[in-house]
Amino acid sequence: MASTPLDSALFRDMFGTEAMRAVFADAALVGRYLEVEVALARAEARLGVIPAEAARAIETAARTITIDWERFRHETETVGYPIIALVHQLAEAAGEAGRYVHWGATTQDIMDTATVLQLRAALDLVAADVEALRGILAGLARAHRGTPMAGRTHLQQALPVTFGYKAAIWLSMLDRHAERLTQLRPRVEMGQFAGAAGTLASLGDRGFAVQAAFCAELGLGVPPITWHVARDGIAEAVCLLGLITGSLGKIATDVMLMMATEFGGEVMEPFVKGRGASSTMPQKRNPISCELILATSKAVRQQVGLALDAMLADFERATGPWHLEWLAVPEAFILSAGCLAQARFMLAGLEVHPERMRANLDLSRGLIVAEAVMMAAAPALGRQRAHDVVYEACRAALARDIPLAEALAAFPEIVAALGGMEAVAARCDPANYLGLAPAMVDRLLAGRG
Repeated sequence: MASTPLDSALFRDMFGTEAMRAVFADAALVGRYLEVEVALARAEARLGVIPAEAARAIETAARTITIDWERFRHETETVGYPIIALVHQLAEAAGEAGRYVHWGATTQDIMDTATVLQLRAALDLVAADVEALRGILAGLARAHRGTPMAGRTHLQQALPVTFGYKAAIWLSMLDRHAERLTQLRPRVEMGQFAGAAGTLASLGDRGFAVQAAFCAELGLGVPPITWHVARDGIAEAVCLLGLITGSLGKIATDVMLMMATEFGGEVMEPFVKGRGASSTMPQKRNPISCELILATSKAVRQQVGLALDAMLADFERATGPWHLEWLAVPEAFILSAGCLAQARFMLAGLEVHPERMRANLDLSRGLIVAEAVMMAAAPALGRQRAHDVVYEACRAALARDIPLAEALAAFPEIVAALGGMEAVAARCDPANYLGLAPAMVDRLLAGRG
């Protein structure tokens, strides 16, 4: 019976994805343990450490074994770790060759390497989602590079921007995350084979050769030194998930606010009949994907804290912090997958309403571009005088509830400095004061397909 949203039949696809759950499922994990034990046997056989026929028997046993899960669970609870329990069953299945199973290894060698194999598969899924989101956001930025809207600071209208500019800023974060994903993988995707205290003592002078052959079998990097208690690679992977989902949370916050009634629904999540409905208010269309993105991104950040705590390992083998990774890694990746999936759905079908953006931009009746008027008049009047006159015009516009252009008409020196009322009207149009926002979009998109 499921006990958390991550494996609940009701909630699991809201907080995760089937593909990511499959990476961290029990059967998949045990399959990774077996894969690592086979790789070790094959590497040692190739170097003459164990007989070749023993390695073949171990490989056959791993491929055909039927795990006694109840026995496995009981022995794992007794020992505190799963590898001895698995080695017992694998050795029995391998017959005479069973005495060569796990040769020279320690429990953490097998578990760490299996975790790295899981991470490699999980990072592939994350990278694919990040690439898909980059494509979606590039499309939004390109389509709306010149779509004017109110830029807001401290939840107040500040200056005009474009929706494409906003989407390009979102995209820039995902671009950097894609770069981080590429950079961290060599640091994370390293095998672990070092023996009891990490010195490879049980294999004598053949330790390095076995380690290299073992890592080659699995397509993993060879670590420069044992990382049993140097957990920065695992922590880095989880921290990156915190960064990625944090960026998605920022995007969701923007979209959620722009969907608010008071913002006129500048954008809306994709319409699906019944999605976001209220049980009592038929008119409601709630930002469900945004809510789930925010929830999962916050939950991932909690796992980041656990992963960092797991780094505080004592001496050459930790007495507990390592176990935190068993909780943090699967949950962080599953929650991140859910966050990414919700973001892909939401952004791919995002409804953009330029007319509502323009209506909100016009709410101040030109006051949002008072800076544009001031700066245009400054060459003729001097900056301070231009500021003072435009300030007075703004106060008059607010007091009389009239457009800024109409208020400016009462100040001949401003009208003259700008070159007449037609020029005043142009300066008071927010769409004419976008700065380099469209050019910034072009610069970010340059070279993309």
